[in-house]
Amino acid sequence: MKKPFKEIVEGEVPVLVDFHATWCGPCKTMAPALQAFATEMGDRLRVIKIDVDRNPQVALDYKIQGVPTLILFKEGKPVWRQSGVLSTFQMHQGLSPFL
Repeated sequence: MKKPFKEIVEGEVPVLVDFHATWCGPCKTMAPALQAFATEMGDRLRVIKIDVDRNPQVALDYKIQGVPTLILFKEGKPVWRQSGVLSTFQMHQGLSPFL
């Protein structure tokens, strides 16, 4: 059984959520950089992917208007958000203050 989204992002470890879609070219372009970033962060960060077409309510709740959109949650609250393709370097720059 799947955990509700709220439960997933409420843990002590920050959660970076990648809102994406299977048909999204930029999402596919960013996937390797996101994977590399997740590997570099190790246990300091959890990265999950949410398909906006399969989870329309979650996308609506967080006002996702374009994909890819990354949102960092700390203790269940969104603390950082960025839309568009990001490099691993840009992810480090944007997220470092929150980790």
